[in-house]
Order: sequence, then structure tokens, then C-alpha cells
Amino acid sequence: QVQLVESGGGLVQAGGSLRLSCAASGRTFNSYAMGWFRQAPGKEREFVAVINWSGKRTIYTDSVKGRFTISRDNAKNTAYLQMNSLKPEDTAVYYCAVGGQSYYTGVSDADFGSWGQGTHVTVSS
Repeated sequence: QVQLVESGGGLVQAGGSLRLSCAASGRTFNSYAMGWFRQAPGKEREFVAVINWSGKRTIYTDSVKGRFTISRDNAKNTAYLQMNSLKPEDTAVYYCAVGGQSYYTGVSDADFGSWGQGTHVTVSS
């Protein structure tokens, strides 16, 4: 059974940084995209970033471009989200997900087949 476990969330002041990790287990994910989504209180879940299976292609939502960096270590079955210059509007539960189709990189919920339980990120002003 596929399992994704996020870690690294917490409380940080505006302008600070956090690094989220997503450890995947249950099968090999080397041929699947890995992505990050977030859901703020009272809002729908939204796409944040995705990295393709090889790590050579990344896509970001406009609001995090230049501040967030997604990466992956296929040897460790782990994806990361480095978040710098955090803003109060980045406050949300962050979820990692694994693509549902090998060698395909998508940005919508339907493009991902497995999800983690989420990690809370709170940015104070």
C-alpha cells in the first residue's frame, strides 16, 4: 500500500523559511511526478508545485514563484518543498501527492493518485 508522510511544518514568522519533506513508501516512485498542494482555512485545496519523474522539470503556481523550490531524491523516495520569504497568506495545510500516471506531469488534483495526510504551516505577521 502506498504511503506518503509529510514533515517539516510548523509556525514561522513572515519572511522566514521552512523545508517540507514527503517520504514515500510502498512502491518505487522514480517514474512518477510528485507534487505539493495546500488548503488554507475556508478555502479549496490548490496546486503549489510539481516536479516531474526525473527532477528536470518543475511547475509552480504564480504566487510562490521565486520563493518556493520543489526537489526530489529518487534514491530516497522523497520530495521536498523549500519555502522562503514566507507570507501570512502561505498559511495552510500542505499535502504531498504522487502522480497517478507514470511519466506524466500534471497540476490538477485528478492527475495525482496518492496523497499524504498533510502538515500544517502557519506564518505569523
